[in-house]
Amino acid sequence: MNKFKKIIERIRHSYYDIFKVLAFVVAMFLVIWFMPRMAKFKYEYQKLRPWQHETLYAPFDFPLYKSDEQLAEERNAALSGIDPIFVFNTKKTSEIRNVLLKDFEQQWTGPEEDMPYYRDMLMKLYDTIENKGVIAHVDFIDNIGKNETIDVVKDRVMKKRKIGEFYSIKTMHDTLSLYLSDIKDNKYIPLLNKLLINSLHPNVEYSEDLSNKAKEQALASLSETFGMVVKDELIISEGEIVTEDKYMILTSLEKKYDSITDNEYVHNNYLLYGQIIIVAFIFILLFFMLKYLCPDVFEELRNINLILVLMMLGILSSFLVIKYLPNLIYVVPVALLSILLITFFNAKVVIIVQVLTLTIISLVVPNSFQYYIIQLFVSIASIFLLLRRNTRSSYFLTSILVFVMYVLIDIGVKLLYEGGVGSYFVSDMAVFLLNAVLTMLALPLAFLFERMFGFVTDLSLLELSNTNSPLLRKLSSEAPGTFQHALQVANLCEEVIYMIGGNMLLVRTGAMYHDIGKIRYPYYFVENQNGSYNPHEDLTNIESARMIINHVIDGIELCRKFHIPEQVIDFVRTHHGTRRTEYFYRKEKLNNPNLEDDSSFRYHGPVPFSKETAVLMMVDSVEAASRSLKDKNEQSISDLVDNIINAQIADNQFANSNITFKDITVVKKVLKKKLKSIYHIRIAYPD
Repeated sequence: MNKFKKIIERIRHSYYDIFKVLAFVVAMFLVIWFMPRMAKFKYEYQKLRPWQHETLYAPFDFPLYKSDEQLAEERNAALSGIDPIFVFNTKKTSEIRNVLLKDFEQQWTGPEEDMPYYRDMLMKLYDTIENKGVIAHVDFIDNIGKNETIDVVKDRVMKKRKIGEFYSIKTMHDTLSLYLSDIKDNKYIPLLNKLLINSLHPNVEYSEDLSNKAKEQALASLSETFGMVVKDELIISEGEIVTEDKYMILTSLEKKYDSITDNEYVHNNYLLYGQIIIVAFIFILLFFMLKYLCPDVFEELRNINLILVLMMLGILSSFLVIKYLPNLIYVVPVALLSILLITFFNAKVVIIVQVLTLTIISLVVPNSFQYYIIQLFVSIASIFLLLRRNTRSSYFLTSILVFVMYVLIDIGVKLLYEGGVGSYFVSDMAVFLLNAVLTMLALPLAFLFERMFGFVTDLSLLELSNTNSPLLRKLSSEAPGTFQHALQVANLCEEVIYMIGGNMLLVRTGAMYHDIGKIRYPYYFVENQNGSYNPHEDLTNIESARMIINHVIDGIELCRKFHIPEQVIDFVRTHHGTRRTEYFYRKEKLNNPNLEDDSSFRYHGPVPFSKETAVLMMVDSVEAASRSLKDKNEQSISDLVDNIINAQIADNQFANSNITFKDITVVKKVLKKKLKSIYHIRIAYPD
């Protein structure tokens, strides 16, 4: 029973680590589940280069596939032999003939004895034109000559006819005018002409359906193959040059490999087992690389979750395209993964994740080495493009540069391995352009993931640190002295973090908001007092201490009211740690020498827990104290900096932060230098 309790207790204390492991297991399972079950051709080769592998024999019978150029040429030849198909509509002609005869008899106004003559002439003229055929106008007819042939279906019999054998609308009208000009009485011409014009319509009509079926039949008769290679036949020897013929055989073998799916692995699961082993190894490697190389990132579960979610988006979308549209694999914006990752993490994390993500995708992608090289170069370049850029325009610029890099690296790879850019260069550029357009989704996606996982991006920090933001405007108008102090502290913090390393934007933003709680009672803080009256004179020392201490709590509440991120609120919460309000404590000590409990004079904490929050505590205390120095000289400033920071160290204020004594030494040095500059400490010149 005791053992069981111990196990439960251990699980309770380790649940955070258990969830991390589960996150990796779930991600690994998803990758294996959705991974295309396609055999992978393991050899890399280039045309007119030596075969750098062992002698290769055919592992099974496989057909020789025609090249894309050959297939395109055969398709064009097959389609060029297909004439457009027209249908001669005799049923329609017969119906209209009866209507024409009836209309003539009704509209005839001449002598009865002349009627048979003109009726016979009318019907003969109609039959002549209709039997020859009036071809319906379609756009392509204008581009072909009269001697070009078409297929005409009449009474279910198809015959080849020349286009010139049929009347067009224009030639029909010309023929009517010619025939009617020969009749003996001109006064009947308008009637005959009107009746014929109204009755004669195109009766040879283009059939798109029959034409398309003919094209489909012609294409279906083409074969993608032209020969066979039998099992154990020698394909190529080690060191042999990959000639055009050898290249064709190798590409046919590779195509056959790529077409092998789960259905052909009924008798064994070697492919699946291989994928499980490799993918599991990659995720185990990722787990330990993050744990030991990036411990600050690995520490938080949300960091792990975001990394794995972004990996899944890149990997699973690539798997989907590989399975259904393998020729468009470069449309998947893999560089988008590195752009999103660098938005939230450092370059070390991004490179580790990107390299392992590309390794997983390359297990199933065609031409994996070429794919890996192109995507790796573009991804790493995009990391450094955004490393120190924090504006929206930088994301747009990165998308443009991603397109340029894709094109340049693709040209380089093709020149290196193929000796030319090839005939598909334009289509490749279109794919890369679409990839770059999709990369522009980085900005809205970064905003989405920022909200989903509770992160704060540099773009958000820039907006928050803008002095025109609502809360800082409120601080500026209601507590101007505190606002000036916050600006000074922000500048000093930024300079210090630049020297010792850390998130400069985060520390600057945190410094701008660290005293935001003073808005509630601004005149209880000396920097906002303009006259000789001090409201603390009406309070006891304990009440004054409580008023000062409460600005931290008020600041947290105000920040949450204005939806300030928790990462910024941490600076409000920790900038005094658990230190005492020393001034009022000492005053109370004078009045009450036996005072032992100082809890009423201490801030509630917590103490700083990061390098940035520790720096803010040091800078805030030093900057505030420096204003009260009567004699601002080099020695007094140096002593002030040393005394304040050493007292904070002695009070264990930095016990939970990842700041070193080396960092603290640099902090002191920077603060001394900057404060001397602020207070214009000059060298004393000799008389």
